Amino acid sequence: MAWIMLVVAGLVEVTWAIGLKFTEGFTKLWPSVFTVVGFATSMILLSLAAKSLPIGTAYGVWVGIGAAGAAVVGMLMLGEPVTAGRLFFIALLLVSVVGLKLTSGH
Repeated sequence: MAWIMLVVAGLVEVTWAIGLKFTEGFTKLWPSVFTVVGFATSMILLSLAAKSLPIGTAYGVWVGIGAAGAAVVGMLMLGEPVTAGRLFFIALLLVSVVGLKLTSGH
């Protein structure tokens, strides 16, 4: 169950990270509310997962999912550049997430 919470926390991290783009410095009400709720939800799920997973693993997986997801969403939906280098390093992030999972002992 901790791994499921952790993956969901990482996916929610993508939503609040992308939401930051739409808050315009937290001057727009609804994007700001959405972003803050997403951030709180992601942190709560991360903290619950970290009760039974090593914090280094939990945090690394959470950040990796969030960073890779935000980069992919930025490229697909926000017109950010799609380059071979970016795709390579996103793939490296995902390999790292899988590696942390496989070596966590859980």
